[in-house]
Amino acid sequence: MGVSLSFAGHAMRLFPCGALFWPAENLLLVADLHLEKGSHFARQGWLLPPHDSLETLDRLAAVIETTGAARVAALGDSLHDAGALSRMAARARERLAALVARADWLWITGNHDGDAPAELGGRTAPEQQVAGVVLRHACRPAETRPEISGHLHPRTRIALRTGRSVLRRCFALGGGRLVLPAYGAFCGGLDVSDAAFAALGPAREALVATDSGLVRVPAAAAAA
Repeated sequence: MGVSLSFAGHAMRLFPCGALFWPAENLLLVADLHLEKGSHFARQGWLLPPHDSLETLDRLAAVIETTGAARVAALGDSLHDAGALSRMAARARERLAALVARADWLWITGNHDGDAPAELGGRTAPEQQVAGVVLRHACRPAETRPEISGHLHPRTRIALRTGRSVLRRCFALGGGRLVLPAYGAFCGGLDVSDAAFAALGPAREALVATDSGLVRVPAAAAAA
């Protein structure tokens, strides 16, 4: 059931799908669902299947079932744009409504979705503090409290036994901050060595949760 991590004195579990579970709070955290990103680009003529929402929601439903989380916090950019709900297929809308109804659901607002998640039920807030840890969409360099955020879509390159390497979504850790990977099926990523992660400090790490354990990649190595 995920890989263990101690953050800000709290035991947490990281999952390969990109979710974080906080057992003591019975809280599941995900970031950047970007629902209906596929339909957004399909309308612009991109050759992308507009079915990413169902794939994302299926993975989300599975990790909620696995953890038994009674609380869920989505850390912003849950919708890809203001028109996402109007394009969402009935099946995906029903799936999402069922998930929100089964948990104490918090939508942290992000730069993409604004106030739109309020239409889906649950609660909305620009940020939330839980047991001394601030939950928000984008990290703030001036923040002195422990912080969990999203927004940056961290990824890193890890070496395989074959001698080749692959890019993987990851968690970014450093400076009392933890940045979650984008959970959306069609989301890209930004390498943790990028200057956008400077608030996490030069000793930041990329954490890749796998079925066999946790792979830790220093930012300097990720850039190599």
